[in-house]
Amino acid sequence: MIRHTALFTGYELKKSFSNPIWPLFGLMQPVLYLLMFAPLLKSLTPGGTTVDALRMFTPASMMMIAVFGSLFSGFGLIAELRNGSLERYAVSPAWRPAIVLGRVAKDMVVLVVQAVLVLIGAAAMGVRIGAVELVLVLLLMAATGLFASGLSQGLALTVRDENGMSQTLNLFLLPIMLLAGLFVPISFAPDWMKFLAPVNPLYHAVEAGRALFDGRLGDPSIPIAFGVFVVLAVLTTMWSMRSLGKIAG
Repeated sequence: MIRHTALFTGYELKKSFSNPIWPLFGLMQPVLYLLMFAPLLKSLTPGGTTVDALRMFTPASMMMIAVFGSLFSGFGLIAELRNGSLERYAVSPAWRPAIVLGRVAKDMVVLVVQAVLVLIGAAAMGVRIGAVELVLVLLLMAATGLFASGLSQGLALTVRDENGMSQTLNLFLLPIMLLAGLFVPISFAPDWMKFLAPVNPLYHAVEAGRALFDGRLGDPSIPIAFGVFVVLAVLTTMWSMRSLGKIAG
């Protein structure tokens, strides 16, 4: 079980880094967000300093990377489904869930590297976070990315078409970003958006991340976010495994 998952993880990582341009862009994007977007938020923070803006934007950017970095991983699955390689994996002696779990693990490795880059960049610009808060932020980011990766693979195995999948994702991306308060805190939004925001799971992750960066370990948004994304991660991963089983069956 573990061996097969590790083999598929290594295979997916090798594919991802076979063309170094795309991994480079993916790794540099979060740093560029910190350097170029966070300073625009200074006027929205109580202190009005770059550090205050970064403390508000850094956790939001980490959750954004966790979701949108993993949400497009299913497109590669559609290509393998079309050329027949996925069916060959599914009927091979390999442990079938490892096909899905290997992809999820690859997404988690990339997320860890991106998170480290974001934290290094934020620290270099003056942001400080406690050790306990840092561990909790990384765990929350992992749970968020696990949900997005499982959702992407389950959707890919259900839709089985790049156009249909891209249209489905694009339909929901903008509302999810705005209702999560990724770029501008939801407290600045009109009342109807504040009312709808709690329905968006990503909103809870962003609020919890900001609470952790502020050192508010007792904030109720933290257990809510973990509860929401642990449940969603389990459900989406099970969905993707079941969808793969239907193809093999």
